[in-house]
Amino acid sequence: MAPSTVFMEPDNLLTPKEKNKLRKPVVEKMRRDRINSSIEQLKMLLEKEFQRHQPNSKLEKADILEMTVSYLKQQSQLQMKRSFHKSSQFDFREGYSRCLQEAFHFLSLHKVRTETQTKLLSHFQK
Repeated sequence: MAPSTVFMEPDNLLTPKEKNKLRKPVVEKMRRDRINSSIEQLKMLLEKEFQRHQPNSKLEKADILEMTVSYLKQQSQLQMKRSFHKSSQFDFREGYSRCLQEAFHFLSLHKVRTETQTKLLSHFQK
């Protein structure tokens, strides 16, 4: 049997529409490969989290995406709670410091016995 040759038209003989028609499946495959790769990376990154929710099941891509969104929302809420807690602590310290300054100022303006001043200041420092 004689070898068969496949005749392909050079690029310059194809119309732009024909070029797009040939290129579209390749571009689409590359896009799907990128999506699948990213989903696989998410699966690897959050593997422990997935095992906690669905220990012995094969996860579909939609499951992986849904669980990732849920996990990120949960982490975001935790982050907001932590920042609120830190903010509250900062506000408390700031208020306490201001109160202490006012007390020092008050004690310096009025003639209060030194013993009372000392006790009050040591109480504030605790």
